[in-house]
Amino acid sequence: MAAEKQITAVLGPTNTGKTHYAIERMLGYRTGVIGLPLRLLAREVYDRIVAVRGPSVVALVTGEERIVPPRTQYWVCTVEAMPEGMGPDFLAIDEIQLCADPERGHVFTDRLLRARGTHETLFLGSDTMRGVIADLIPGVQFMRRERMSTLSYSGPRKISRMQPRSAVVGFSVDNVYAIAELIRRQKGGAAVVMGALSPRTRNAQVEMYQNGDVDFLVATDAIGMGLNLDIDHVAFSSLTKFDGRRMRPLAPNELAQIAGRAGRGMSHGTFGVTGEAGPLHEEVADAIMEHRFTPIKKLNWRSARLEFGTIDALIAALETSPDDPILVKAREADDLWALKSLAGQAEIRARASDAASVRLLWDVCRIPDFRGISHAEHASLIEGIFAYLHEAGRVPNDWMARQVRRLDRPDGDIDTLSKRLAFIRTWTYVAQRKGWVDDENHWRGETRAVEDRLSDALHERLTQRFVDRRTSVLLRRLKQKEALLAEVNDNGEVTVEGEFVGRLEGFRFSADKAETGQEAKTLQQAAIKALAPQFHLRADRFYNAPDTEIDFTEQGGLMWGEHAVGKLVAGAEPMKPLVDVFVDEEAGTDVAEKVRRRLQHFIDRKVAALFEPLLNLSRDEELTGLARGFAYRIVENIGIIPRGDVADEVKELDQDARGALRKHGIRFGQFTIFMPLLLKPAPTRLRLVLWSLANGLQEFPEAPPPGLVTVPAGQGAPRGYHAMAGYRAAGDRAIRIDMLERLADMLRVEDSRGGFEAKADMLSITGMTLEQFGDLMQGLGYKAEKGERAKVKVAAEAAPATDTEEDAAKTVESASAEPVQADESVETSEDVPSAVEGERPTEEPVATEASDSEAVDAAEPEMEVFFTFTWAGRQANRGPRRGAPQGRREQGGNAPRGKGAKPQGKGGKPKGKGPRRESGPKQFQSRPPKQDKIDPDNPFAAALMGLKTKD
Repeated sequence: MAAEKQITAVLGPTNTGKTHYAIERMLGYRTGVIGLPLRLLAREVYDRIVAVRGPSVVALVTGEERIVPPRTQYWVCTVEAMPEGMGPDFLAIDEIQLCADPERGHVFTDRLLRARGTHETLFLGSDTMRGVIADLIPGVQFMRRERMSTLSYSGPRKISRMQPRSAVVGFSVDNVYAIAELIRRQKGGAAVVMGALSPRTRNAQVEMYQNGDVDFLVATDAIGMGLNLDIDHVAFSSLTKFDGRRMRPLAPNELAQIAGRAGRGMSHGTFGVTGEAGPLHEEVADAIMEHRFTPIKKLNWRSARLEFGTIDALIAALETSPDDPILVKAREADDLWALKSLAGQAEIRARASDAASVRLLWDVCRIPDFRGISHAEHASLIEGIFAYLHEAGRVPNDWMARQVRRLDRPDGDIDTLSKRLAFIRTWTYVAQRKGWVDDENHWRGETRAVEDRLSDALHERLTQRFVDRRTSVLLRRLKQKEALLAEVNDNGEVTVEGEFVGRLEGFRFSADKAETGQEAKTLQQAAIKALAPQFHLRADRFYNAPDTEIDFTEQGGLMWGEHAVGKLVAGAEPMKPLVDVFVDEEAGTDVAEKVRRRLQHFIDRKVAALFEPLLNLSRDEELTGLARGFAYRIVENIGIIPRGDVADEVKELDQDARGALRKHGIRFGQFTIFMPLLLKPAPTRLRLVLWSLANGLQEFPEAPPPGLVTVPAGQGAPRGYHAMAGYRAAGDRAIRIDMLERLADMLRVEDSRGGFEAKADMLSITGMTLEQFGDLMQGLGYKAEKGERAKVKVAAEAAPATDTEEDAAKTVESASAEPVQADESVETSEDVPSAVEGERPTEEPVATEASDSEAVDAAEPEMEVFFTFTWAGRQANRGPRRGAPQGRREQGGNAPRGKGAKPQGKGGKPKGKGPRRESGPKQFQSRPPKQDKIDPDNPFAAALMGLKTKD
């Protein structure tokens, strides 16, 4: 045995016997420690050493498992759980290339730099680490080990054509389950191996595969880290994975780590792709077969020199940047995130006032988030544990017992048992920590017993779901001669032995009506059986589909491409709709629930995106009193309220309240309270659907075509439809509410008592003819008088008779960008005297000198039509409150005048004193005639009052 200290890097591809070599070297010394990347692999190595040396001298230490005999000589650990400062004769770290891993890399880098055996140290891993190890460790020796068998690429292959002793690799739990279900239907069954499984469940599943009960294995990339199985072929069902932050393609060296599980010892292996995974690029396949990969240049690092004087000092030490250019600062790990989260709480800072308390807090923050619910839930849990440990030095027995007891239930399905196993791992970890519980042996045994019971139950459920033992035996005896082969192509066509039997539309199967007799029945039964895994695969693909592939119809249907997969139904609130899915019963409750969750996520995100201003308004805690109540009304009405419906509430709002609401984009218009941003086509389309659901309509009205300023008012529209569509009905047409407010701004400065004529800019922004504009104004409460006069000058051409507005009218976006002053002017007309001052000059016709030819035409002058509008003392469809500006009812008809309205004479003329109407167009006067009382129903009365006051 060499007495001098020796550091060796044993590098090479998979299936080179590196781990076996390390175990042999360790057993040649009196003491030794080996660090492994997975607790499953640690358990496998522990069992191998126990079989050679016996359990009395071998320890197993992981985050959730601690077996330490009194006379321990050899320590088998996960890398994170390796004991420090022991000075063993031998030390080894397996899979050292994980130094570059973004999540755990800083732990492996720390072991690479600081962990040493007194006589021998081994670093095992990929040859891509040769350069950085040589740069960081002076005097290191390298040992290259060659693969004992060949590894070759076999290309794409359907699962139905997969050879026995194959492993199919997926990168999500749902994907693994769907593939295992498919293999059960076609091949008789499969074992399932995932890193989240407990060692007991994993070993039971592996044993089922190793002893031949099933010939197929479905696994995550957990099999890539040294698990030794008899696998002849590895097939990738996907070439991308979610790394905790994003979906990304797998690097060639990652693919090689997994593909290398094929072919053990001297047996050759193959690898390929299946399912939705596309063929590997030739250069990638060659690199895997020839073990040629890009060398690793940077290693993740986090300082091991921690300062425990204060929380801030500890955080600063953990965030220290490395000095060596080969090392890069690791991204924020879960333990550091938890520390920062708790550091923001005054109570935690008060408790962690000395070095011992800070060290205890750091130990608690290092509890892994096995549950994976949310950061907030995890922070709340460790906060409670820290409080108990700080106050009493122990986690209370009764509290610990309650947590463990509620998880000790072996009933439920696979997902339920998997969650309970994840939860019990937290308490197993707590029980393994020295000094955290009163009776460590009791709680270690108790948590282990619960984990074992849950593990056995999970193994049983996995076997029941994914293994048909009888079919498996028969298929093996018949050498994989399948009776019927059913397939579903990309177009949803279901075929059995090449015969078309129907279509799969979304998640509903539609049988082909052409087939009859017993043959059709047999083929359809086979198709139904084949559809079970297809439903799961489709549900997995649908769950991961982007929102751009999903849409809703104006009738509330939910579409995935061209297929209906559900519909919207009313929820507790208009902006919180629920979904009803279209899924066949044969698909099962798991598929239906996954489709429902995906659709619910879609519509929730759609509402959040299109109605973000409303959600921000509802969450504004600074709104109080009347402003908060009014905000609730706005949210309840999905951003649009006719002003007459809330006239009293508006009057009660002071300027501060209105200002606070305006900050959220609310415009207090003369006719409507609304958010201009929500008038865009997309929010309008969804608003009508939500409104129709909330009102229980059988047939949903459609949104008006985008870009139209006015649309036909129509007959029979549901009450409230035009407001939700962003329009106001007036006469035979409905006008967009933002353009109506612009028109109101123009009319506000007109002499509504004396009358005014329609101007070209009024026609321009409405996109109406003169006759249509007259009908509109009558619908808004004005009396229109039509007349003719000689055309004395060239008049500006009226806007074309069209509903679209191209040049003069602004879009909804421009409405949202109107200056605040314009909005305030609307309210000024109601609440305070108008700012409009001065006298309007009397308009005089401009005389022109006619030529001889014009004199001839003067005998028969060209006539032009004009309209004069006067306030009729009422508004169409006015609400029950005085002065509430309302539009015409959707169905037509006029509401009675509000309380206090000025009496009217025949023809809608105000009674009492006033100017006598003259024939011909009314000219504007510099002073309006005196009147006893201004009509309170006139929405521009305040402006008139201002003029009167000025006069």
